[in-house]
Amino acid sequence: MAQAQLKLAPTEFTQAVPQLQNKVLDVKGLTKSYKAGRRVLNDISFDLHAGEFVAVIGRSGAGKSTLLHVLNGTLPLSEGSVLCQYEDGEQHQLAGLSGKALRLWRANCGMIFQDFCLVPRLDVLTNVLLGRLSHTSTFKSFFNQFDDEDRARAISLLEWLHMLPHALQRAENLSGGQMQRVAICRALMQNPKILLADEPVASLDPKNTLRIMNALKKVSEEGIAVMVNLHSVELVKDFCTRAIGIAHGEIIFDGHPDQLNDAILHQLYGEESDAVGL
Repeated sequence: MAQAQLKLAPTEFTQAVPQLQNKVLDVKGLTKSYKAGRRVLNDISFDLHAGEFVAVIGRSGAGKSTLLHVLNGTLPLSEGSVLCQYEDGEQHQLAGLSGKALRLWRANCGMIFQDFCLVPRLDVLTNVLLGRLSHTSTFKSFFNQFDDEDRARAISLLEWLHMLPHALQRAENLSGGQMQRVAICRALMQNPKILLADEPVASLDPKNTLRIMNALKKVSEEGIAVMVNLHSVELVKDFCTRAIGIAHGEIIFDGHPDQLNDAILHQLYGEESDAVGL
């Protein structure tokens, strides 16, 4: 099946025009409930297109992280439909996927987790190469036998995010900003059509925050759909092409970040609206 390919130069991305006309994800009536009956997400519906850089915003506990985990398949949805559409016309429905089919879904819908999820005792290069696990045999990955093409791509990604000097350093010795950059490289090794990022700048200083946001923006410019959870509305307006606002598990806003006015922010954040970065 066709996958979005990053056109990497040795140290940077080319500036591609976002392909907003290509729908990659179709979400209808997504609902997520837990055993206690608490409904975290209720009737969530939206489309996601190649090249979009979408921020999911709302106060803590609104359901933002749950949404990304459901889309990635790390949490099962309770009701509704999540349909991934490929360039060759093939479609896959998330509900009911398991085994190899679920691993393939996750390969096409890459995830950058809030706690990075790197293997602490492995070096940076190997951590990045782990992004190819869904494309190589278990035997080869167990003995760290990756193709020369994969190694070259991992090196190119690390060079692009200025992490190549740390390639042989253990991940446990990196700073938070460095770990985040390695996590981005690992996700991009999957050649995903969709890249999800759960609070990618929550614990970073301003310099690393801008570095990560610029990197994610360039990823979207390569025609990959990028969806991130963010708290800072200022960052959303500076970098994102679209914002989806969630309150109490429901979408109450879906549009261009410039349309986020005081009334909408108050609906999303309540009395916290003055402290979200405007």
